[in-house]
Amino acid sequence: MENKLVYTGKTKNVYEMPNGHYLLKFKDDCTGADGVFDPGMNTVGLTIEGVGDVNLRMTDYFFKIINEAGIRTHFVKANFEDTTMEVLPAKVFGHGLEVICRHKAVGSFFRRYGEYCELGQDLPAYVEMTFKNDEKGDPLVTKDCLEILGIMTPKQYDDIKEMTQKITKIVADEMEKRGMVLYDIKFEYGYDADGEVMLIDEIASGNMRVYKNGEYIDPMTLSKLFFA
Repeated sequence: MENKLVYTGKTKNVYEMPNGHYLLKFKDDCTGADGVFDPGMNTVGLTIEGVGDVNLRMTDYFFKIINEAGIRTHFVKANFEDTTMEVLPAKVFGHGLEVICRHKAVGSFFRRYGEYCELGQDLPAYVEMTFKNDEKGDPLVTKDCLEILGIMTPKQYDDIKEMTQKITKIVADEMEKRGMVLYDIKFEYGYDADGEVMLIDEIASGNMRVYKNGEYIDPMTLSKLFFA
């Protein structure tokens, strides 16, 4: 039996495997517009040779550490020869949620709350969740609202928050070893047939904001520095 294509994404394709697992095929397509890379956009703007490979390598690196730390993920194994990753099946929350952990007040956090904080101010591993919806500007959603809408239980929310803070520390520590500072990072989560939460998707340079000597490092440069 062959793997069956079930979803064509912007940066990855998803295949169903005969063993019940799924296969993610990482592409060299990047989000952006007019040939300019922008991880925050939801349209493919350019193709950069080798991006799929380095995104998979960083994802493989972090997922292995996270699994070893006893935190559940969908990761099974990676194959660098064909730029694929085998993962466990998982359902997403609603139509997709992004979970952000913030160590510094920058980006959309500062745009929202700038009158109450300084740019770059330390934040205590602050976790927030947004619905993945470009048209509505990825709106923030609270724990109570997620429960009311039937998208997530309070326990699932608490599990995700705790997992997010632990995973963010793992990533931040790895960046610190390389002389860099993690400002914020976004994750995606799903759940299995028993409702148990697990980290899904990827952990790549385009999902985080990292600085070195006070200067922002673009995702392409970050990937090179990380594996240098």
